[in-house]
Amino acid sequence: MTHLKSLTLTVAPYQIERNPKLIRRQRLIERLEEQRKLAADPTFTVLVRRWIKDTEGVKQPFDRQKRIKPWWKADGAGSLILVLKNGLKTIEIEKGKPGIVVGPVGRLETVLATLIAATRAGELDGALEASSGASKGRGVPRRAKVA
Repeated sequence: MTHLKSLTLTVAPYQIERNPKLIRRQRLIERLEEQRKLAADPTFTVLVRRWIKDTEGVKQPFDRQKRIKPWWKADGAGSLILVLKNGLKTIEIEKGKPGIVVGPVGRLETVLATLIAATRAGELDGALEASSGASKGRGVPRRAKVA
């Protein structure tokens, strides 16, 4: 019991608060990291584990490859244009300007690293909030009350 006396005890919080802004940041950073890996290796895929029932009805884990689509396209001049995505929606960093001019292919990784740093610093929070619809009260879904 002498070991427990050396610890400081307190009441634990009921639930850890989930900050939707930090969750949106983390998701965008994960997607930008995937794009960075895709830029380095065009055959990059992500393994996703699914559970399927076999012929006897027993659930078994099944790993399948999820294809990652590039967020960049080449324009007529040969330079790349990068468009950020939040789910199926496009993130507009400035109003009416969703594209980021990357230039030659070699600069793509540098631009992605800059976007990751900007997301970590919170510079894209306004654009993320606007694209997710959180400003209209549709942020984190709430559970329905059961009567």
